[in-house]
Order: sequence, then C-alpha cells, then structure tokens
Amino acid sequence: MKKCKRALALAVALCTVFSITSCGKGDESSSKHEDVVSVQDTSLVDSMDEQLSEEERTIKWMGTYDLNPTGNSETTVEMSLFQEKGGKVEWIRVSDSQKFEKLAAAITSNTEVPDIFKYEWMAFPCQVTKGMYQPIDSIVDFDSDIWSDVKQGADKFVLNGEHYVAPISYSTGVLMMYDKDVIDEEGLEDPYDMYVDGNWNWDTWRGLMDEYVSNAQGDVTRYGVAGWFAPQVIQQTGETLVNYEDGVFTSNLMNAEIERAETFIYNLTKDGLVYADWVDNAKTCLGTMDNILFYVMGSWALTGSNGPSEGDNWGIVPIPADPNTGAKITTSDMTAYMWVIGSQKDQAVKTWFECAHIAATKDEYKEAGKQKFLVDNPQWTEEMYDVIQATSSSEYEQVFDYAYGISALLSDDNSATDETGACVTRKLYEYVTKTNSDGTQYTWAELRSTYSNTVDEELKKINDTIASMS
Repeated sequence: MKKCKRALALAVALCTVFSITSCGKGDESSSKHEDVVSVQDTSLVDSMDEQLSEEERTIKWMGTYDLNPTGNSETTVEMSLFQEKGGKVEWIRVSDSQKFEKLAAAITSNTEVPDIFKYEWMAFPCQVTKGMYQPIDSIVDFDSDIWSDVKQGADKFVLNGEHYVAPISYSTGVLMMYDKDVIDEEGLEDPYDMYVDGNWNWDTWRGLMDEYVSNAQGDVTRYGVAGWFAPQVIQQTGETLVNYEDGVFTSNLMNAEIERAETFIYNLTKDGLVYADWVDNAKTCLGTMDNILFYVMGSWALTGSNGPSEGDNWGIVPIPADPNTGAKITTSDMTAYMWVIGSQKDQAVKTWFECAHIAATKDEYKEAGKQKFLVDNPQWTEEMYDVIQATSSSEYEQVFDYAYGISALLSDDNSATDETGACVTRKLYEYVTKTNSDGTQYTWAELRSTYSNTVDEELKKINDTIASMS
C-alpha cells in the first residue's frame, strides 16, 4: 500500500502550489513565507445567509491534517476566503490508517459526523454505494462560472445521474526526475528538450536508457529507471483497466493497447533497465545510488529534503507519451471533497467548496503559490515548476482508473489475499516488473489470466449494488 498511499500525497503536496501555504499534515507545519496575498475578488462566492447561527456556519472536517493554520503557517487562501464569508472549520483528527473506519463509525453511531471528507480512490464508487456520501448537485452547479472548468472531470464521478465529487484542482500524478549533469557527461540529449520539441515518448525514453546502461564501465551495473511508473506509462495509451459508461463498470483487461503497454514495460524489465526495488526519494536515487538515470514518483519524493540540494543540476519531465497516440495525458491526482451523508450544512459546505476552488484556480493565487514553492524549493528552477503546471493544465487529458475505487479486494493492499501484500489492481499494473518465487518474470498474459475472473466478479457486485440503488 506504500506506493499507492504515497502517490496520493501528491494532491496534498501541491496544496503549496495553489495556495499561500501548505496544508500541513498532522503536527507538521510549513516554513513561514512572508509574501501574503490579499483576498481580492470574492464576488463569485455568495455570502451565507446572515440568519445562520455560528454552528450552521461551521463545517466539520475529518482528515489527517488541519485546514486551519497551525504553528508558523499562515492562513491559506481558501480559509481566508471562507472566513471572510463568515465560515469556520472544526477539525476532527484521524490517522491515515484509520480514517475510513472512523468515518464509517461516526456515520453509523451518528456521533461527531463530519460535513466534508477528502476524496480518495475508494470513495467512488465503493464508499458511495455504502452510503457514506451524498450527492452534491444541490450545492454545486457544474455549468456555472465557478465550476465549468472542472465539469468534465466531475462528470466522471456520476452515479445514477448525480454528482458525488467536488473537484478542487487537478495535478499530475507523478513526474520523472533526472540529473542534467549525468545527461551531459554521457553525451545524451536532454529529455526536457525532447519534451519541449514534442519528441518525448516511449521510444526516445527507451533509447536514452539503453545508451546509459550500455555505457557502464567495469563491474558497475546501471539501470534506466526506478520508482512508480508502470500505471502511468500504461495510461498514456488513454486506456484504463476498468471502464465506466452508461452507469455500468466493465473490465478492459482484454484491450490490445493495454497489452501493448504492459509488454513494453515487461521488456524494459527483462532487458535490465528497471531497478525493481523500492527507492524512497529522489535524493537517495540520484544523489546517493548514482547508477540510475531516471527516478519517477509523486512530488512528495522530489521536493523539500527529498529533492535537489545546492549544487545539484536536476531536471524533470512528464511521463513519456505513447508514440502511437502522441496525446497529452496525465494520470491525474485530484484534490477534491466529498459531502458526507447526513450533513445539513448545505450553505456552509457550498461556500467552502467554492472558496477552495477559487483559491486553487485564480491566477493571482496560483502565482503566489508558485513563488512560495520556489522559496521552499530553491534548487527547483522555474523550468521545472512549469512542467508541473503544464501537465496539470486543461491541455492534458486527466485520466482516472475506476479499478482503484471498486472494492477493497481490487483496491486496498490491506485486503490482499496472498503474501505479496498487493491489491489486484496494483498487481495488474505493476507486476510485469516483478518475478515470482521461482525467479520467473510475470507476463501480462499470466497476470490477466490469474485475475480476470476476480475483476469480473467484483464488477458484477458493484454493478448489482448500483442497480439496486436506482
């Protein structure tokens, strides 16, 4: 579960990109930044009814971090906007490992029930069908000026004609970091230049890794890539393991494009280009190990103390495109909220959603986020930061795979039925980079054959449940 959970942290990490301060988890607090953005345009957000009591203006948030400023942190833009409209947020603190159990227990006992909860993979459709969240259409109009920019994404999370997810912002799921000095020393073309020229794809990526590995001297073993990249590479085809159309979830495991992508990753591994063991961050991979060309992970592993230090000359690029499509695709991490079942704070929740979305998307606030990010990450260049912005923009198709949200068996490593400790979706996406107990590398055909029936059974369960709700 470590990879899945850490990848999710990108959405939280990029809170620093789109707001004045980070959304510090738990007891952590971000470094103080002196440039304060004044709240300028709140005209899009309606003021709450003056007749509402303080309790009715206060929303309860259950999460692993406080939305209110703590320690030396300044008030975030979204909180400033919300407070200007008379709102308050009360934090119900939960640990990451117990958050879903705590939410379910609160709903069942009708005690300390939160109003809002962060969207995560299991929220849709699994937890929606378990009655943990309510539709948001009564408080969010995705055809309005505030929300129209995320309507396409929101429409991916509709059940029986109703929206359940309020997207605040989108960000690229992972990035690929490398050492530009190594690229120069090896006489390789800079991947960033390939990206700018529209020539950054599987073929050119593979070419760089082949040349780097083949240039190893003596008894040094080199690798082309380490980190979490297989799902993102596969989704560059535009395909996902599970499709959702006309209210029905269907398996896509027989898709020829997925097979082609899985085979590509299988061959990278077979040919010795993939370092398959876990590497915890870019600092370790590029700064210590010194024999791996690319490191791929969410921004949590590329920034702060995990990122470049003074004197480092590192760069980043997005996941290389599928050369057969050339499409601009991002495996999307989405910062979004759910409206918890039973909450009657419609005005306050509506206002919070709107304030959060405006703070994440209005240009003046995004510029402040950029400046803070560069202050907190002084060895990141504007060129590197702009890659995040570009790949998180509407120019890129935001891809989500519903396989991560169908059921615990498919989506939760804690529900793994064998000693691998990996959920079915992870196995299908990632295990062509691994070997079985006999040391034989898994093939896509083998993985598909092993888990296809399981996927079909879980999809039938969720489809039957949805049908019973209509």
